[in-house]
Amino acid sequence: MDLKRQLATIPLFANLDDGEYASLAAICTSRDYRRGTEIFSENDPGDGFYILVSGRVKIYKLSADGREQILHILGPGEPFGEAAVFAGSNFPASAVALAASTVFFIPREPFVDLINRMPQLAMNMMASMSRRMKKFAGMIEALSLKEVPARLAAHMIFLSEREDGGDEIRLSISKAQLASILGTIPETLSRILKKMSAGGYIEVKGPKIRIHDKNGLEALATGLEKL
Repeated sequence: MDLKRQLATIPLFANLDDGEYASLAAICTSRDYRRGTEIFSENDPGDGFYILVSGRVKIYKLSADGREQILHILGPGEPFGEAAVFAGSNFPASAVALAASTVFFIPREPFVDLINRMPQLAMNMMASMSRRMKKFAGMIEALSLKEVPARLAAHMIFLSEREDGGDEIRLSISKAQLASILGTIPETLSRILKKMSAGGYIEVKGPKIRIHDKNGLEALATGLEKL
């Protein structure tokens, strides 16, 4: 598949015309990263942004005492590092490849020039950043106001809805990484999963989780029930 056709499959670049895809392709480069390779570090110059083509990427921050807080686990088609492009600032977090990954890199200055000439591209970027901000707002609310069982229940509901509302979800990250996303430790996460299983809310088989009581999970997520 040529670069223009690949760019056309990315939601961020939806509804552009052929000439606009050609302009994007002219400034876009492809980069490959091995598992565990740092793509950029917090406070590196935000000289462009990335779009994940294949693989999986973790966005995270480190606290002063070295504790890791995972902000996002990204899959194919998702952009990252784009906030620094508009702010003209350094990257606010770090990114590392969780698996062998291919990304598109789009440099800041020529991309800003394209946005000035492509209204649809500007609208797409605004929509993407709005979705990211909404997700951040939910994360901040959960970490500051909800107990860990409620955070986990809400996350499982999110995964279920992302997979078309099915009763079975599959964790694509380790339980240690999930614990980091939820702002807890793996031991606490394991205890809560066992309690949810014993309470009939879910059934855990390795990375697969089957939801038996979605209404109960929603009650846990909103605080109407306690585990």
